[in-house]
Amino acid sequence: MPPVRRVRPADAARVRAIRLEMLADSPLAFLETVADAAARPHAEFAARIAGMSTGPRMAAFVAEVDGRIVGHAGGQVVPDDPGVTVVFAVYLTPAWRGSGLLAALVDAVGAWSAAAGRPELLLEVVVGNDRAVRAYERLGFVDTGARVPHPVLPTLRELQMRRTARPDVAPAHPG
Repeated sequence: MPPVRRVRPADAARVRAIRLEMLADSPLAFLETVADAAARPHAEFAARIAGMSTGPRMAAFVAEVDGRIVGHAGGQVVPDDPGVTVVFAVYLTPAWRGSGLLAALVDAVGAWSAAAGRPELLLEVVVGNDRAVRAYERLGFVDTGARVPHPVLPTLRELQMRRTARPDVAPAHPG
């Protein structure tokens, strides 16, 4: 299994490549189109990656094989709930799905979140994406029952799932 680590500024071009791959592979799962991402200047993208390489408010983690990034997961503090990190932009190159790499990426976000004093993780999945729901359930996420409009396509709904940032520690409160 490839090691998981936090992004570095030098990763910008390779993270951009997996971003374009994820948007082409799963267009409903993310908040921008592949065309919009491809049109964004590289310098802007590089600045975003640099910002996620340090600090406690936003981070991205990657897995790399032979110089190619094959997995990605991000985390960001929830502004209205400083004890929660929202997990975003989770993606595995198809050849790595089912390998256990998803757990390693999410656990990296969780460890970073816990170290920053945020004991809970929250993520949203498009209703009907049962494969993703099952994968997250295997990682300890629980459907909260909350349904929210998709932020880009309001005709779609997303379900919210939560778990502790560190699955070996009991949650402070359920749901």
